[in-house]
Amino acid sequence: MLPAGDTAGAKQLSTKNRSASGGRAHLTAAGALWSARAMSSPVAVVTGASRGIGKRLCIDLAAAGWDVVCVARTSQAAPGKLPGTIEETAAGVVRAGRRAMPVGLDVQNEAGVDALAARVFEEWGRCDLLVNNAAIAPPRPALADSVKRWRLAVDVNLNGPFYLMYHLCRRMADGGRVINVSSGAAVTPSFGRPSYTATKLALEGLTQALAHELAGRVAVNCIRIDMPIWTEGFDATLPEDFDTSLFEDAVIMSDAVLWLAGQGVDYTGHVLTLGELRARGIVRPQTTAGRA
Repeated sequence: MLPAGDTAGAKQLSTKNRSASGGRAHLTAAGALWSARAMSSPVAVVTGASRGIGKRLCIDLAAAGWDVVCVARTSQAAPGKLPGTIEETAAGVVRAGRRAMPVGLDVQNEAGVDALAARVFEEWGRCDLLVNNAAIAPPRPALADSVKRWRLAVDVNLNGPFYLMYHLCRRMADGGRVINVSSGAAVTPSFGRPSYTATKLALEGLTQALAHELAGRVAVNCIRIDMPIWTEGFDATLPEDFDTSLFEDAVIMSDAVLWLAGQGVDYTGHVLTLGELRARGIVRPQTTAGRA
């Protein structure tokens, strides 16, 4: 399976993508579940928020009534090679009518994660949802690569989500939610990105372990992306002649995340594929979002 990219960008689906535009009802219905129960606007923390899947999640969460903390390394002060910054994502959240808190942070930095959690609760007083989306997927064989790069994948893809759960879940009120983002690569060792496979499979195990530990207080679930989603980050690792015509738009992740965020706290410890959620009518029909 192709890995979960980091993207569908900030752009909306093209007008030819009827299924994506027609599926806005998924977002509205899922968001209503939260707006009906919240005394004030719920707060979501989303990592990997400067582009791709993370950016799309931030904007769609805002459209569904969430205030959003947009977390990523790439900012105006520290630009990356690919387009997108946390400030651009935050602007999209504000355009949707919600509050945005852009935070430049490398999730490997545990002290920084602790400071982020303290700031969110000091300034906004709550965190109702954490989406661990940030990840890297080096396209190199493990034994032909450096140990340093292996450690980087472990730190970003596994330790980072743990740091965020550690510092946010202990502060969350009862009824909080965590959604970890995995990939079909977790169960496809032949994919060719071994550090990604190993860390995503470990993230699924961590999801189930912390779901048990936090049972009755915070729901912890995982979405395994088992279909290709076009993102700037993923696309940058592919050959120029690679056919992306069957890649999907990141809006399908918004369908899944908003639905999970609306489930009861006893719905926990699940590793759900997008294919399964589509079969259940939770994720909209096939979308299109490859290279222009």
